[in-house]
Amino acid sequence: MATTTLNSVTKIPKMELSSSSGPVSMPVIGFGTAANNNDGATLISAVLESIELGYRHFDTASAYESEQALGEAIAEALRLGLVPSRDHLFITTKLWPSEAHAHLVLPSLQKSLRTLQLEYLDLYLIHWPITVIPGKREFPFDKQDLMPMDFKSVWAAMEECQRLGFTKSIGVCLR
Repeated sequence: MATTTLNSVTKIPKMELSSSSGPVSMPVIGFGTAANNNDGATLISAVLESIELGYRHFDTASAYESEQALGEAIAEALRLGLVPSRDHLFITTKLWPSEAHAHLVLPSLQKSLRTLQLEYLDLYLIHWPITVIPGKREFPFDKQDLMPMDFKSVWAAMEECQRLGFTKSIGVCLR
């Protein structure tokens, strides 16, 4: 790990997200974990280095298979005192299209929280505004696996996750 820590934490701009529980401050520069390639040790090291450099926003998704390594890195950063508490980090994860069914939203979030070893998220996103058959994890999606998305019930389930305190903010990822 780097021996010199930059005091850049206060220099990373933040934006306020609207939330039913009040405004949530999100660092606009984040560390994405999509290119993990299932190398947990490398990701843990990279996250610890990035925390030392001032990153506080970490983006993951169950589909990236990086939640476990990110959770281990967060636990290690806290143990080492790189951040004073979990509240000093902003963690985002996403609901995969095969779980974008009202009855699967809360269980999916709870599974991500267990994998991340966290009690709550700062932001939980619908990964893409599409739905596929439950259980289909392959990407790209087969056309025959696409289903009409029940936006109203999926969004209500996202709101329930927020109401229960499992996430501070919710949204939709459009990339």
